[in-house]
Amino acid sequence: MSDAIRHECGLAYIRLKKPIAYYHRKYGTAFYGLNKLYLLMEKQHNRGQDGAGIAAVKMDVAPGNQFMHRLRLSGANAIKRVFNEVQKETAELEKMYPNIRNHPGLLKGYMRFMGEALIGHLRYGTQGRNNEVFCHPFVKADINPNRNLIMAGNFNLVNTDELFNQINAHPSDEIRESDLGAMIEVIQHYLSKADEKNPEHLDIEQVLKDATVNFDGGFVCGGLVGNGDSFVLRDANGIRPAYFYQDDEVVVAASERPAIMTAFNVPYEEVHELQPGHAIITKADGTFSNPRILPEREKTACSFERIYFSRGSDKDIYRERMELGRTLARRVLRAVDNDLKNTIVSFIPNTAETAFYGLIKGLEDYLNDIKLDRIRTKGKEMTDEEMLEIISRRVRIEKIAIKDVKMRTFITEDAARDEMVQHVYDITYGTVTDNVDTLVVIDDSIVRGTTLKESIIKMLDRLKPKRIIIVSSAPQIRYPDCYGIDMSKMGDFIAFRAAVELLKDRGEEELLNTVYNKCIEAEKAGTLDSENFVQQVYDPFSPDEISKKIGEMLRHKEVNAEVDIIYQSIGGLQEACPHNTGDWYFTGNYPTKGGNRVANKAFMNYVNKKTGRGY
Repeated sequence: MSDAIRHECGLAYIRLKKPIAYYHRKYGTAFYGLNKLYLLMEKQHNRGQDGAGIAAVKMDVAPGNQFMHRLRLSGANAIKRVFNEVQKETAELEKMYPNIRNHPGLLKGYMRFMGEALIGHLRYGTQGRNNEVFCHPFVKADINPNRNLIMAGNFNLVNTDELFNQINAHPSDEIRESDLGAMIEVIQHYLSKADEKNPEHLDIEQVLKDATVNFDGGFVCGGLVGNGDSFVLRDANGIRPAYFYQDDEVVVAASERPAIMTAFNVPYEEVHELQPGHAIITKADGTFSNPRILPEREKTACSFERIYFSRGSDKDIYRERMELGRTLARRVLRAVDNDLKNTIVSFIPNTAETAFYGLIKGLEDYLNDIKLDRIRTKGKEMTDEEMLEIISRRVRIEKIAIKDVKMRTFITEDAARDEMVQHVYDITYGTVTDNVDTLVVIDDSIVRGTTLKESIIKMLDRLKPKRIIIVSSAPQIRYPDCYGIDMSKMGDFIAFRAAVELLKDRGEEELLNTVYNKCIEAEKAGTLDSENFVQQVYDPFSPDEISKKIGEMLRHKEVNAEVDIIYQSIGGLQEACPHNTGDWYFTGNYPTKGGNRVANKAFMNYVNKKTGRGY
């Protein structure tokens, strides 16, 4: 994605079903669980670089000894630094007890994170500030083991104030700023009530049903309870992704399927998607269950996971990204008048490479149809030279742009900074015929368009093409996300700004005031979540009209080539990603009422020139 946006977070959960000594005997190390946790987190490193944290619960600990531990660090290389702390602790123990690695019981007694229930988290901050205090996991401590709770997750909730009010909680400002703060407060509240009712048989399934019924947002959360029970829960719409694997030794969950496959060397078929509204629960005695917690709702899993966020090593995601590119082939052909002879195709950035291969496949299918038709038409009359010329035709592919070393823009003046930003990528000279060739460059998605305008298009123009066509494998991003992606401000979206400019061109700016007044009236009536009024801003225009205006807006005055933008259609997205239908950032059709409120609030903030989020 040429415009960097914040990713979702990543979750890793492991429950060892056997005593730690078992893994020492079978696998030669008492660190089996910690090693696997590290692998799960590293294999999801793409999901978070603001910070990392781990936590552990030890089973069957003698009274008076600590059984829950947590470590969180913020900043770069947080995973490595967290596990370096674990290694330092091990090294200190080995100085005192040189053979301690051969004694799992002693290791469990002395080492903080040598537990049977483990949770790890990778953070990209969308709520709260980016420091250690806001890194997951969070802990709610209590003198009663049954009421101790550790939680981490990948989510945003849009009704945290409502949840605090639900249990009459008065948290600190730091907790109130975090949606995990609201989640853990509510679940721990119902955990305590369940403990009062029946401390000998804590019903975690019922606790989750009671606690989460009013959660509004997209979430996958994991929790470790002080009595040894643990769980992972997915929201009713399945907005955020979660997968799990279990056998007679372990229960494992993660945000991405390939992380589990790689870390535990298990096949695709044995790693299951955690279904929307369901939880996996592992009791203290190792009993596993997969109950429904939340009432059934339409599954609207996040399509951005397929387009960009999740690693493409998942075989389904790889195929879907290929299909996203292939479905764009006909639109590209129309744009270049089927003139592939004078068209060069490439991609920026590297994450768009799979969609690029799909686009090439679609263009090659067209070219093969042309070849076959001409061979059939001329038949035996075709000379060897003509035959060779036809079968030699290929889609022209070039590595146009190469990401250079990370450059530091130390110049403060805007003009000089913009000039420096152009050089984040370098170009391959001599690939384009001056003022003849069209450059077609595919990107994952176009959010703000800033990098395209100030860097990429200006850079491509130095190759002197006749025309530059930027192709987005995602549709136009028109609305804020409030379920885990940090896209929250209307003014950031180039599609929204283009719609506003079109209204100005037509002298229909009054529509903005009309929409704003509807938002104000709904807010006063307490019905701001009843309808997404912002959709009316786009209603007067076709997607192609907005795309054309975006092309005009992204063509810098210094650029000589024509500039056009082609976006994926909603139909193309649905065809390519049939099982991840969450498309609210493109369509404005939010799966929960809180989404409507966020969109309307973001629009009101835009009109009032406020910079805050709509949630």
